[in-house]
Amino acid sequence: MEFGMTDEIVALRRQMRELIAAHVTPSELEKAHETGTNICLPLYRAMGEAGLIRRAVPGVGKGDPLELFTITNELEKAAAPFDAISMVIQLSAVISRVGSQQLQDEVLPRLMTGESLVCFGMTEADAGSDLAAVQTRAERDGDDWIINGSKVWTTMAHVAEWAFMFTRSGERGDGRAGYTTFFIPMDTPGIRIEPIWTMSTERSNTTFFDDVRVPARYVLGEVDQGWKTLSVMLSFERGMGNTAGGIPLLRRFADWAKQSGAIDDPLVRDEMARVAIDNEVSRLLTQRTVWRAAQGELAGVEGSIAKVFATEAYQRAARTFQAAAGPAGTLGFGEPDAAAGGWIDHDARHSIPQTFQGGTSEINRNNIAERHLGLPRTR
Repeated sequence: MEFGMTDEIVALRRQMRELIAAHVTPSELEKAHETGTNICLPLYRAMGEAGLIRRAVPGVGKGDPLELFTITNELEKAAAPFDAISMVIQLSAVISRVGSQQLQDEVLPRLMTGESLVCFGMTEADAGSDLAAVQTRAERDGDDWIINGSKVWTTMAHVAEWAFMFTRSGERGDGRAGYTTFFIPMDTPGIRIEPIWTMSTERSNTTFFDDVRVPARYVLGEVDQGWKTLSVMLSFERGMGNTAGGIPLLRRFADWAKQSGAIDDPLVRDEMARVAIDNEVSRLLTQRTVWRAAQGELAGVEGSIAKVFATEAYQRAARTFQAAAGPAGTLGFGEPDAAAGGWIDHDARHSIPQTFQGGTSEINRNNIAERHLGLPRTR
């Protein structure tokens, strides 16, 4: 693996920083926090116009692992609202890999140019992280499918035009068979969305599907082989994004520590050094995951390793810095005397769901134990 920066990658990094500086304005950040919708539409569209979304998608762009890493890493380091962009990159990679040519022609151009947003329809209230237990059902009806059920934590569903749907299409006892995935338009009749407001201040949703009729062209992958499609999606989801939260956290805490005088405490400096080391480890683990994915390989184990380490390190750092800031670290945006303008409180809240979004740490540890260490299954 070669993670050195070529002149082309240096130019790409500069271009990303310029786009972020131009479009991630204080008003856009305020809008994202007020609405709980982690998207900066001007940035997304500018990236699409510049061809950067296409360059970031494994299997669609050049396949240079450092291009994907550079684009996502710059977004994270700047703390730009980019969850929606990350979802677009992940699902575009899945469509490119397993989608029919008809589906690719219909969907990918709008995603690549920053015109359409997407969401995930996987988790259910009675299934949690156990996707094998999903009950949302898809039944064949002539040339169409009828979907009934509900999904929870469908973040971005209220602004998305498309949804990745994981459904049961067979009977229990079929093992990993009997599931079918879809990529469906969110304006299809029968879809209803209700908000969920989270402690991290972000909006998620519960989404209901009542006799939703979906043409067969929106099947993603093979019928009754949705678990294979799901595996592809998870290999792109885990460990390629949301692994650099500690970088802007450390930068903002350091600024606050200098202003407040906390930087004079050697214990505070020791903790800052530990966070800096964890950030570097997270970066290297992420680069390894991205390198595998950009080569067209499934990087599930590498992604699990990167995700577990990086998200738990981010959570530790947020708790440590909040404790160091004292009462000021519990004050949010707009409150007088809030540490780092409220960002310490924000990171303490935001870091919590990172350890279970995209698969809980427990699920990922099982994946690492079985597939990387060769340990027996424990469940």
